[in-house]
Amino acid sequence: MNGYMKVWLKKRMIPQQWQAAKEVIKKIEHAGFEAFIVGGAVRDYYLKKENNDVDIATSAMPEEIQTIFSQTIDVGIAHGTVIVLDCGEPIEVTTYRTESTYSDHRRPDTVEFVRNLQEDLKRRDFTMNAMALSQSGEYIDYYNGRQHIDSKVICAVGEPDQRFEEDALRMLRAVRFAAQLHFSIEENTFEAIRKKAASIEYVAIERIQVELSKIFISAHASFGIDYMEKTTLGDYLHGNFTASNWAHYYSEDRQVGWAYFCLVNGSDLSLLTKYRCSNKDKLFVKTVLDAYESLRNGMSLVDLLRYDTIVLKTSFQFTIWQNCKLELSYEELVGRKNGLPIQHVNELAITGKDLLDWSSKKRGSWIKQTLDAAVEAVLNEEVQNDKQQLKEWFYAFHDEG
Repeated sequence: MNGYMKVWLKKRMIPQQWQAAKEVIKKIEHAGFEAFIVGGAVRDYYLKKENNDVDIATSAMPEEIQTIFSQTIDVGIAHGTVIVLDCGEPIEVTTYRTESTYSDHRRPDTVEFVRNLQEDLKRRDFTMNAMALSQSGEYIDYYNGRQHIDSKVICAVGEPDQRFEEDALRMLRAVRFAAQLHFSIEENTFEAIRKKAASIEYVAIERIQVELSKIFISAHASFGIDYMEKTTLGDYLHGNFTASNWAHYYSEDRQVGWAYFCLVNGSDLSLLTKYRCSNKDKLFVKTVLDAYESLRNGMSLVDLLRYDTIVLKTSFQFTIWQNCKLELSYEELVGRKNGLPIQHVNELAITGKDLLDWSSKKRGSWIKQTLDAAVEAVLNEEVQNDKQQLKEWFYAFHDEG
């Protein structure tokens, strides 16, 4: 390992998760077993990207790990996983294993523990995720993961058909990695996805939602959507995945991604239910889409008051991504909002109780209608937001003075 890598390794090992993982590996090795950092942390380490979700694979059996360490949690011991707490941070340690057939295209029917690292790594999805890293910074790379990263390609480990037969979600993960890293999908891997695309329907919709969310917030989301189209994966999922709609899109907010997905699907809010999105997501998306329509039709002062700056910014971005021409800039829009006499309906100087005190009417829908009219009158500067002046406005409005 060259001097630069050693210095860089030292810097990268500063985060607590990495330091704890290093200590865990040392203790496992001291007990006579192998142990390596594996998975996405190794990939990101090679790419010089931050990743503090550090997992360890080992030749030690789960029971042997429990003997080596005094503080462990059995989170998935049947599948070989134990969480070690001894070194200051929780570290997931999993025994090398091989897996049987995946009759449901999601989970292995059986798991067999082995003592061989290469056997463990060959069951993983893509070569860039099938590398291991020693605590001293040496790579174990049986499947040319570093070469494929350098070439910016996503390549299945071994036979692509078999990898996707085992877990159909891996096809969507390939697209997600393409969107995140701007890597192309290797030809045989791509063709296997096209061949197996229909099997994505076996995957739980919640798992699909997570992967789509990650695509939506990726640095190259439109590149990922293009792969959704080319691989035909999008044909077997809810909604339409047309890459041209995403050419100018970029967001790091998953809710914005889901709002835009609904927009390019004809503002179809039912997609959020189909993908099991939360009620919070649904409220945000509906509000943003309403604001977008208001912007396109000429936003009123009441609308400016109604929407917060996050919603306004998102809906304005939508007009840009959809190439809609507006008469004002975002800065002008925010300037108008900030110049309103009130910034929230709760700032209105009168309440429903005041209206009841000033009127002989009983409670009813007229109260909300009158308060709405009062807000509009204040915004249009027909009356100042002052209780006495609003009282006079009220009598004039109801002709009761």
